[in-house]
Amino acid sequence: MVRAVICDDETASLTIIRYLIESEKLPIDIVGTASNGQSALELIRREKPDLAFLDIQMPKLDGFQVIEQLQGMKTKVVIITVYNTFAHAQKALQLGACDIIAKPINVVQLKEAVARAIGWNFTDSDLLNQAVHYIHLHYAEAINLNTLAQVCCCTSSHLAHLFRQHFDMSALSYIHKFRISKAVQFLQEGMSVQDAAWQTGYTSLNHFYKYFKLYQGMTPAAYRRINTPE
Repeated sequence: MVRAVICDDETASLTIIRYLIESEKLPIDIVGTASNGQSALELIRREKPDLAFLDIQMPKLDGFQVIEQLQGMKTKVVIITVYNTFAHAQKALQLGACDIIAKPINVVQLKEAVARAIGWNFTDSDLLNQAVHYIHLHYAEAINLNTLAQVCCCTSSHLAHLFRQHFDMSALSYIHKFRISKAVQFLQEGMSVQDAAWQTGYTSLNHFYKYFKLYQGMTPAAYRRINTPE
């Protein structure tokens, strides 16, 4: 069981994260909560959790100041913020945060952040965990449901059922959604649109544009213009 803390001055955020963890049966034990940066720092130092959900905007100390004082600890940090900008993401990652998720928090966003922070064994299905693990490692390669079924030594229909049951989406949708999340990261780091497409497994720019717009609501070129500093 992964030990975690939630640090946010908004009670609603604390409640939502706890509810999603419990309703999705994620193997996470919430060992404490904090409503300001100073108490968050004290809580993390005392409990030494595996994972900390940390809001940026908190009284006394903000999330960035807390992370700076956690240097040397093994706690993985997922930043939570309403300010989902390139500058915030860049600073969070530079300080050592594993991920940054925007409010309002949804279950897919939360699961992906947990996966990137602590690994992929966060469902009660070993087969699904194995498939997701493979996707996160081989997203730049040619992958489809049959590929995953062969890797997991199971039928494609059974694996398709597991993806629908746990993620409410098809295996192919999960692959594209994860690829686009990586492309977003690459674009924020200054990579060209074409390179971001190739690095995330798209051999066709038309397909890349199609799925990027589906999950981000804009073209990759537009996203890059907005989120890449001059």
